[in-house]
Amino acid sequence: MSGPSLRNIVVIDGHPDSDPSRYVHALAQRYAAGAEESGHAVRRLAVGDMAFPLITDRKTWEGEDLPPAIREAQEAITWAEHLLIIYPLWLGDMPAQLKGFFEQVLRPGFAFDPNASDRFPRKRLKGRTARIVVTMGMPAFVYRAFYHAHSVRSLERNILSFVGIRPVRRVLIGSVEGRPSARERWLDALHAWGVAGA
Repeated sequence: MSGPSLRNIVVIDGHPDSDPSRYVHALAQRYAAGAEESGHAVRRLAVGDMAFPLITDRKTWEGEDLPPAIREAQEAITWAEHLLIIYPLWLGDMPAQLKGFFEQVLRPGFAFDPNASDRFPRKRLKGRTARIVVTMGMPAFVYRAFYHAHSVRSLERNILSFVGIRPVRRVLIGSVEGRPSARERWLDALHAWGVAGA
């Protein structure tokens, strides 16, 4: 019986605080460790360590003058077959720095082609899959049932699917300040997904 096929994986750690004690960083590291132990090739993008400005006008968004960190991120995503995107829920959404990262990276000409003759822009990142992992203080079922996981659905539908990244799996980790045993179980789960390249 053969094991999982080996993949090129990019881990996008979207926590804007580079403090290594943050739980998101530990989860990202466990996933990457599992993937590397299993033979997958892994590149890591730590958004909190990147220097780039927010895009504030259309001319910049459509331009070709990229910050070096963004150019490197585009190269990594081009190389990737699978993305792990992990971030904390802040005010019901992804942190502003991670949203700014996506706006910088997923520009026209790289992530989609707005000049295609089709009715909708051509998706340029087809053939890639993703897993979204979101941590939060509230119980995950509250975010699903009451808030309908709106920010995660928006990331999946309005950003990743728009550029051709699919299928996308999502994992919500709630009550992160709770029992240490639950935190360890999630670390083990991330490690297992990394081993599987999923």
